[in-house]
Amino acid sequence: MIRILQCKCKIEDTRSLKQLAADYLRIAPERIRAVHIRRRSLDARKKPELFYVYCLDVEASQENKILKNRGRDVVLAPKPAYSFPVRGTEPLLHPPVVVGAGPAGLLAAYALAVLGYRPLLLERGQEIGRRSRDVKAFWDGGALNPESNVQFGEGGAGTFSDGKLNTMVKDPSGRIREVLGLFVECGADPAILYDSKPHIGTDCLRQVIQALREKILEAGGQIVFGGRVTDFEILDGRLDAVLWEKDGVPRRTETAVCILAIGHSARDTFETLYRRGVPMTAKPFAVGLRIEHPQSMIQESQYGAKGGLLPAASYKVTAQSSAGRGVYSFCMCPGGMVVNASSEAGLLAVNGMSNHARDGRNANSAVVVTVQPEDFMRWNQAYQAAEREEGGTGESPGSGRRSEGYVRVLPPSLAGLEFQRHLELGAGRRGQGRIPVQLFGDFCRRQPSTGFGEVIPDTKGGCAPGQIRGILPSCLEEAIEEGVRLFARQLQGFDREDAVLAAVESRTSSPVRILRNAQMESDVRGLFPCGEGAGYAGGITSAAVDGLKLAEAIAGRFARPAGAGTQRQKEGGCDD
Repeated sequence: MIRILQCKCKIEDTRSLKQLAADYLRIAPERIRAVHIRRRSLDARKKPELFYVYCLDVEASQENKILKNRGRDVVLAPKPAYSFPVRGTEPLLHPPVVVGAGPAGLLAAYALAVLGYRPLLLERGQEIGRRSRDVKAFWDGGALNPESNVQFGEGGAGTFSDGKLNTMVKDPSGRIREVLGLFVECGADPAILYDSKPHIGTDCLRQVIQALREKILEAGGQIVFGGRVTDFEILDGRLDAVLWEKDGVPRRTETAVCILAIGHSARDTFETLYRRGVPMTAKPFAVGLRIEHPQSMIQESQYGAKGGLLPAASYKVTAQSSAGRGVYSFCMCPGGMVVNASSEAGLLAVNGMSNHARDGRNANSAVVVTVQPEDFMRWNQAYQAAEREEGGTGESPGSGRRSEGYVRVLPPSLAGLEFQRHLELGAGRRGQGRIPVQLFGDFCRRQPSTGFGEVIPDTKGGCAPGQIRGILPSCLEEAIEEGVRLFARQLQGFDREDAVLAAVESRTSSPVRILRNAQMESDVRGLFPCGEGAGYAGGITSAAVDGLKLAEAIAGRFARPAGAGTQRQKEGGCDD
């Protein structure tokens, strides 16, 4: 099979892929047996002319002759690279435990189950059907369920997002394609295998997750929903058992192997691991605000007059403020909604979400600034001083409201969690349970918003116009204001006065890294930190790939536990 690296055509081109490849190779279409899209991207650099750029794998007769007669853009297609390691020999008396059913945990559990290790997957939240009902009830004005919400439950935090699958991770091993291929087997659009910016959409992602659950069970894995891990028994520096509870009943599972795929919001679990002496450190992350614009405006800016012929346009913008802080867009959701992504009562965080069709009226993204550990440790001290001296809220010092004990002083390695809570407490107070929003023009003038212009917020969980200035440290707010104006040089209208800002985007990634060695293991033997929550991934695909890597590390070291099989487990299995 041969590969065409750069096959370009106008978006209006009606030729079939076979004809397109034949014309590029200057051969008769009859010589081509099959064409497979390896990658597709959109080139909009020369508006109004827009082009699709394909990487194509072509099965044809006399391929050696074609290779000799063509230039550098036609090469021999490499063979698939991914292969699972040979199983190890170290004895394993009990099945491994996987904590967390986000993409990292699901892929780790799936791979181990397929190899016959009978993993036990513990998820504190609920299966996707019940979880979706809990989230909808909360968005409709009901009480927050702290164990079943946008952050906790089957599929992890990414379930209520755009379902973006693009990643900056390099893939010489073929793991990314292995993961995407599994998603396609579970019902995802095959286009994710080749689109340069693949996405599933939150509506379709839920179906994919359910199908993946069934594959884990059919391969012999066990899944318990509502199984919240409460502690770890560690003897002589080595894991002996995982303690957990379901429906208030304590449970104990002996195991020498536990994959910690806990996600970035399991703050109580981070604190438990700290108390047990598991080495971890604070890491940089980003915080900011969501911003909404009309999708039609983004479409026109990105594609020009031909925007109506193309799917919903996305963007990625970066800038540097005059104070030297980097500002950038994050988790951009074309045709999407801003959602209340809270997981603790009284605290409020936002995220963005799109369905597969991306057909909502607005585009939204987070406009964020990276913060370093030394930044948020210093700000935490200021927040705490304000609380002691003037009864602050956990909002910016000077707000004059009490915190009611939501925010507490944590050790340096967990200071990012404390900082997140300060911000989310401020947002919760400003919005009184709804998402606090403010027009960009009012934000710049430091005056509360009382209504909206042409941009009507599209939110899940309700919104409350008012004043969000003061929730973030002032230097970050100034950087965001300056960044939005700089982004307008790249996207016309980005700084329009009636663009809607929403607070607060605090969970872009984990503020903690649970340290692991080259064998993927913590200094506490038997604990294997994994995925985004542990600080080793940054999205659905990279987290899933990390889960696959952890399964490889465990299978390459340990033999299957005695009595392993591949039949679906009846006792202790999926608890819906």
